[in-house]
Amino acid sequence: MLRSVLFQLHWCLGITAGLVLAVMGVTGALMSFEPEVLAAFNPGVVKVVPTSAPLPAPALLARFKAQRPTAKISRLVVERDSTRAAAVTFTLRRSKERRRSFLDPATGALLGAPRGEGFYGVVEDLHRWLALPGQGNGWGRQITGFAALSLIYFALSGLYLRWPRRPLDWRNWLVIDGRMTGRNLYRALHAVVGGWVLVFYLISAATGLWWSYDWYRSGVQQLLAVERGHEAGGRTDKAVEVDWSRAWDSFARVSAGHRYESVTASSRAGAAVQFRAKLPDARHDRVSDEIVIDSRSGRIVSDRRYADRRWGEDIVTSVYEIHRGAYFGIVGRVAIMLASLTMPLFTITGFLLYFARRRRKRALAAVAPVAAAADTATTLVAFASQTGTAERIARLTAQALPGAAALPVAALDAATLARAERLFVVASTYGEGEPPDAARGFARAMAAPPPDLSHLSYAVLALGDREYRDFCAFGQRIDHWLHGAGAVRLLETIAVDGEDADAQRQWQQQLAGLGARTDQPDWAPAPMTDWRLVERRLLNPGSAGGAAWHVALKPVGGPAIWEAGDILEVLPEQDRARVDAFMRANGLADTPEMRATLRTRLLPAQVSGAVAPETLPPLPHREYSIASVPESGQVELIVRACRAADGFAGLGSGWLTAGLPVHGSVRARIRSNPAFHAPADPATPLILIGNGTGLAGLLAHLRQRAISDGAPAWLFFGERHPAHDDLHANVRARLAVLGILAETTTAWSRLGDGPRYVQDAVTAAADRIASAIEAGAAIYVCGSINGMAPGVHGALAGIVGEDVLERMLAEGRYRRDIY
Repeated sequence: MLRSVLFQLHWCLGITAGLVLAVMGVTGALMSFEPEVLAAFNPGVVKVVPTSAPLPAPALLARFKAQRPTAKISRLVVERDSTRAAAVTFTLRRSKERRRSFLDPATGALLGAPRGEGFYGVVEDLHRWLALPGQGNGWGRQITGFAALSLIYFALSGLYLRWPRRPLDWRNWLVIDGRMTGRNLYRALHAVVGGWVLVFYLISAATGLWWSYDWYRSGVQQLLAVERGHEAGGRTDKAVEVDWSRAWDSFARVSAGHRYESVTASSRAGAAVQFRAKLPDARHDRVSDEIVIDSRSGRIVSDRRYADRRWGEDIVTSVYEIHRGAYFGIVGRVAIMLASLTMPLFTITGFLLYFARRRRKRALAAVAPVAAAADTATTLVAFASQTGTAERIARLTAQALPGAAALPVAALDAATLARAERLFVVASTYGEGEPPDAARGFARAMAAPPPDLSHLSYAVLALGDREYRDFCAFGQRIDHWLHGAGAVRLLETIAVDGEDADAQRQWQQQLAGLGARTDQPDWAPAPMTDWRLVERRLLNPGSAGGAAWHVALKPVGGPAIWEAGDILEVLPEQDRARVDAFMRANGLADTPEMRATLRTRLLPAQVSGAVAPETLPPLPHREYSIASVPESGQVELIVRACRAADGFAGLGSGWLTAGLPVHGSVRARIRSNPAFHAPADPATPLILIGNGTGLAGLLAHLRQRAISDGAPAWLFFGERHPAHDDLHANVRARLAVLGILAETTTAWSRLGDGPRYVQDAVTAAADRIASAIEAGAAIYVCGSINGMAPGVHGALAGIVGEDVLERMLAEGRYRRDIY
């Protein structure tokens, strides 16, 4: 309950005080180095070239009065550094506006006001009271004071709410996982960066309240045992005419023998003048001796030396310097400035998280079952599919089970689960344990405590790839979530490695034992057919990276049909050198039959005892994005030659780029990949993004556009170096001449001073991409899952937000073919 109340109050204050704090943060950062900025932009005004010895302060004042006879002086600042101009603050007769002008310290000539001072005046008004009417006595001061109080609450409640399970692990406090995107990234930025700046925000807010509330100022003084009225340079506008010469003469006698960096003389109530003399090498302006003199009599009213200042008095006197970080030296000033600059980050991420939460609630209330049968069906088959394989198996499962309905896992809301009696889940995993794109929302929902599902029986078929460390991880997560909610397993989770026909048949047989139809044909994919290698050409001679080959295959038994975005599954054969090494290591006879058998089997790195080649598992197929269209009569691929862990040529790439002779035959099949098919309307603008061999899947869409006379496309392509790795540059040039490829943006990682990747090019074009998406463009991404795909996704999420990408996924306007 406490956590819930703190959270509700945290976001409630955030949406009310967040914008004010963002303004205060930015303006505070702008003022952090105001003196240095004005000096840099005002040569000849703030800084001068000395022409003679500086005049005494009384002489400077006299010359100023001669030039401004009607001016009433309230402050004079003189510097020991002869290159720094003196500064006088004054008001003119019949005017309450306070002005400041600089004087040449050698001649007393007016140098005028510095450029930018008006800008900083507005910035200060915004920072202190939002530039609202009434200035310090109006509503603006109360609003900024409330915002400062809210900031203290944000810092302390945020610390409590984000307290990690392993608080002693410093990474939980300081490190942001760069792989995060969308809401997870917003939450991480909000929490982790909040931890970085927490102390600085507490300092800024606690000192900022000094000028907002009298009760706060009195309480601090009482707490620090400082007499009331001893404030940090407190001013009053009750000053009368001051005898500046007499006051300066008295100050000169009192300070004889002392050297100061600067002296600030300010008029006070009555005819008093306060002198604040900054000590040499002081880290901030309040490291100073403070002397108050009655200018009419020259009497010393008070003499407070810095060396005699107690700790509490030092804090009270230096509130402003603590507020801006100067109390802690230049490091403190920089730290407070950077912390202030991050304030809008919390406002933005806080609002994004808030709106995402509101949208999720509205979407949950408006969710309708995917199919009409799902409204009443008590047997549900849910799928989480990236490439279409899981959806295909789920629909076959639903056909086999009487009265079952198939639907995506995203549709499994609380009401649907409460109505169901049996649930079968077919879930794919891609990459390092990642859920499919369309299932990310459900994956986030599983992070919450599960509902009571003790009435439910279930089974899970998990699809994955053993080449990845987290094999079938998402399917296993769903199994654990359902089991943890009290649901009863109908059978143990079956893990499928790729297109493992044995595992699919096992699932089918298990379903038969649960009442499924037994007259269905086998669910194994379509059989392989013969294809002939008709062309092989090296695309990147001289490249420092792996060799990339253009490979063209023609079907032997007649024309094949596919769509742009589809996949060619190739059944390779083992590298001859690997077979030779295996036979030698295991003492196998070198016969044509033995060699032919071993070339179609998985060869283990180590074996024990006698080896029966026919018992070894068959080779798995390899998948390649198709770069051509059916009208060409051949399937074209871009294949990167790879080396396996054992040092021999990669299984699929080695066979296609070196092992298979030109005009030789290979077993292959087309696999439909609807998740990467072209938009139904060819007039939809396309943004195509890929790197390396991922260009293949994008070229198919460009070539399809050329045939269908579709809308132009914009291509982002990344590789190593344009001199060697500009893959299919001639093809892209022809497409550009035809008007199909309207623009190409390239990113060369080995050109120039530092690496530039395709995600960097996407980020650089953020505004144009956002405009294109708003105008209805679809985004297609093809290439490596390691680096490129998450990098591009993060860049796109940074441009339009994770929720927009999720909506585009649901609409089919954001599609990915990654491997």
